[in-house]
Amino acid sequence: MHWFPPTRGQEPGSDLEAAGLVAAPIDGLDEALAVVDAFDRMLTAGLLRPRADQSAGLTGLADAVAGSPLAARVAEAAEKAAAGGAGEDHFVALAAARTALLGSAHDALAARAEELTGRTPDDTTGPTAPGEGQAPNLLAAARSWLSDLARAGWQGIDHDLVSGASQIVSAMLPDTSLRRLATLLDGFAAELAASCPGASLERVPARRWGDLWARALLLALPGATDAPAPGTATGRLLPLGVDLHEHATAVQAQVHAVLEPMDGGPPRLLRAAVSVPKPDTVVEAGVWQLLRPHMSLLAALGEGRAMDLDAMPVTAQGDLIWSEEHARPGEAADAFATARVALPTASVPATAPLDRHPARLAVPVFLEGYTTRQDGEATVFDLPSGPLAVDTDRIPTAGPLTPETVAASTACIGLLRWDDDTFTVQPLAVETTVRKKTVALHAGAWAGGTTDKNGVRAEKAATDAVKVLRERAGRLLRK
Repeated sequence: MHWFPPTRGQEPGSDLEAAGLVAAPIDGLDEALAVVDAFDRMLTAGLLRPRADQSAGLTGLADAVAGSPLAARVAEAAEKAAAGGAGEDHFVALAAARTALLGSAHDALAARAEELTGRTPDDTTGPTAPGEGQAPNLLAAARSWLSDLARAGWQGIDHDLVSGASQIVSAMLPDTSLRRLATLLDGFAAELAASCPGASLERVPARRWGDLWARALLLALPGATDAPAPGTATGRLLPLGVDLHEHATAVQAQVHAVLEPMDGGPPRLLRAAVSVPKPDTVVEAGVWQLLRPHMSLLAALGEGRAMDLDAMPVTAQGDLIWSEEHARPGEAADAFATARVALPTASVPATAPLDRHPARLAVPVFLEGYTTRQDGEATVFDLPSGPLAVDTDRIPTAGPLTPETVAASTACIGLLRWDDDTFTVQPLAVETTVRKKTVALHAGAWAGGTTDKNGVRAEKAATDAVKVLRERAGRLLRK
């Protein structure tokens, strides 16, 4: 197997060695999240006729950004909203303040992750390139609908209000420059529709709906999609693992990898993602056959190979804009060798302003030298830096990795996340001992195909399901 020596004098080893830092408190984090929660309680009740005892949520938001460039606009918006007279511009200001607070929380957590891993962020960005021209009437319609939601509140939603998004989404979808916002609005409206009427809700996902509302409102502003022009990546791409996101009608695979630049520069952490629609009958390992035709990187990951890139487009945030003409299969590359040798010195890409949110933190890490224990139903890795909860709920069923194999592991490649007010790790791959031999188990092991009987059975079921759906669609079209 071809491999390379450690770079920049870095000895192979585990991340998160700094004792006590995993659980150590972060100054100001709890206070920032408390302000967001108070504002979200106001969104739950609605801002059309807010009660006097609810105004603290608005005052707190304005006070939290008093020393920022948002101060004057948010103070005016909070005053108008408390009086029940907020307009679209005021809601935009409140959404911006909420987003800025969560952005600051993200930055504090990212800084702690940098302390834990010892990696340096790559903040170099190119000049901003204007986004494609967008239809201002559709953006205005989206902002109007989102403003109506804020006035009604989550407890005041009904089917008539929620259905107002359908025409907006239908008009946006054909426009590629608006598809990101259209998809967000469509999914948000579907969640709200499934919860109507809001007055009967026993539990409101206030943080999640507040996140979706604020993000959609800011994306509906002209120029929100402007971003630095993409660069290019040339060199050897060494996959670490794949994060699979599966929903009833769509699936996405996001591969985390390290790039060894051809010019001999320091390694870089990059991502590559592919998303496809899917029938709700295609589940588990069957999703790979929908994904793999669109990105050869998945086959390389399943086979334990690198990919050689030649001027592959890449965003300033480290996301490869995958194009098969810029990639070809490379030599064998072991993910755990990559994690031990190349990952510790890899630079971390910048985060886009609207992506600065604690829930979006996903830092690749390599862990070993831990002991595993069960804390009730939860699995915990005991590390020199402290206990780290393992998020086994994120392990996909589309591979051989299971909570049981994670609990029996001796080394782990994972994503450091922030969930439920604590750091957790999402396993992407583990090393464990089977019959006195060390074996590696990957969540994406079946991405390129498998001979595993469970994987073969799931792929056959998916093939049959897709075949039936195509036959039905064909009959409908003929009619």
